[in-house]
Amino acid sequence: MKKILLPTDFSENAQNAINYALNLYKDESCQFYILNTYTPIIYSYDYRMSAGGYLGEVADIVRENSIEKLEEIEKELKEKFSNKKHQFEIISSFNLLTDEIKDIVAKYTIDLIIMGTKGATGTKEILFGTNTIHVIQKSNCPVLAIPDGYFFEEPKDILFPTDYKIDYSDKQMQNLKTIVKLFNSKVHVLHVSHGIDLTEIQNTNKEKLEKLLVSQQHASYTVSDQPISQAINEFQKSTYVQLLMMINNKHSFFENLFFKPVISQIGFHLNIPFLVIPSNM
Repeated sequence: MKKILLPTDFSENAQNAINYALNLYKDESCQFYILNTYTPIIYSYDYRMSAGGYLGEVADIVRENSIEKLEEIEKELKEKFSNKKHQFEIISSFNLLTDEIKDIVAKYTIDLIIMGTKGATGTKEILFGTNTIHVIQKSNCPVLAIPDGYFFEEPKDILFPTDYKIDYSDKQMQNLKTIVKLFNSKVHVLHVSHGIDLTEIQNTNKEKLEKLLVSQQHASYTVSDQPISQAINEFQKSTYVQLLMMINNKHSFFENLFFKPVISQIGFHLNIPFLVIPSNM
């Protein structure tokens, strides 16, 4: 049974990501953990010392509200999707989101985190919300980020840009293989060349990736002298893809591409779901 963590702040964006998750895995047996974390707005040492039991009362109210909303989500999902393959557990926690996610991933051996991308400010200049960025950077679990307003569409074509600088493993490919199996998807492996031949290590990694994808429908492409953001955009013009996948290799183009705060700096707009796989899996 696949174990999937669904963080929510009860926003429309978060609910849309949850709906996407249940549609994506409608034919897969899944245990979904629906998580809400909360902290009272005022929470400092000085305040705790002076407020006596008041802070505890505030925390109790916030917790009760959190649990009530989580129970509403669980009830609505069971009624709307009515899927016997799906089980749910709600988790309400007085904790920071990234810390709680780290604990839950370890405790329940989570296979995948699915969450929305909208930032707290809602500004369109922000590629990812702060929470999404922190979860991707700090979690050792794959994250599937769903853009604000993106409604489920079967991922028949999946784009996988890579620089072949990663020692690929079967574990890194597991979520991809599951999706490919569920939807008979095709994986498009995209490499950007800058006029320099692949190193021996890159060639070895490329061969390993080919072996890992041998049973999946896939194709490999090489384009020359383009920023990776441009290469992705250009590829999407010729081939309509419904999912972008990358491996988070901190020593390659990944962080430069996705963790700059303003889209105009990189000329990239993320409008499809984005699967991020940790390189240390």
